[in-house]
Amino acid sequence: MTQELIDLKKSILEGRYADALAIVDELEGMSKQAILRNIQAYLNILLIHLIKNQVEQRLTGSWANSIRNSIREIKKLNIKDNKKSYYINLDEWKNLIEEEIIEDAIADASEEVMNGAYNQFQLAEMVDRNQIIQTALKFLALTYSYSAKELPAVVAENLTQLPGGEDWKAGRR
Repeated sequence: MTQELIDLKKSILEGRYADALAIVDELEGMSKQAILRNIQAYLNILLIHLIKNQVEQRLTGSWANSIRNSIREIKKLNIKDNKKSYYINLDEWKNLIEEEIIEDAIADASEEVMNGAYNQFQLAEMVDRNQIIQTALKFLALTYSYSAKELPAVVAENLTQLPGGEDWKAGRR
């Protein structure tokens, strides 16, 4: 990106405004791709913990924190600077999860579910992908409806609906 900024400055100083605008477009594209990669990383973390929850039928404080933090970070990253539009719209999440995230999340979760008792192929047979996706979509939808201040409490309330959520809420292990 440093080279792009140098080229941008040079283009402006030399009055080559079309070249400068092309560089600005390139920088915007690079920025958007970086944001989308970050969103996908948090989405992967969210799915890993939802997979662990589904297979193990429990919810730990650590998993709840990871889910809550992933949702909060996705909300922050997903809203554009204009505060009126999003990088990923609500109706685009399902396809993104199905096409780019779920299989990696299952492979990554295989290292953690039941302390690595299943390889990614075994875990893939066990996981109800549709349920994981629907649960993730439910959490992601909250990011469009609640403020950053309200979101942690709403996510926590939704966590109680997961398997083991009532035990987590009551502080039972």
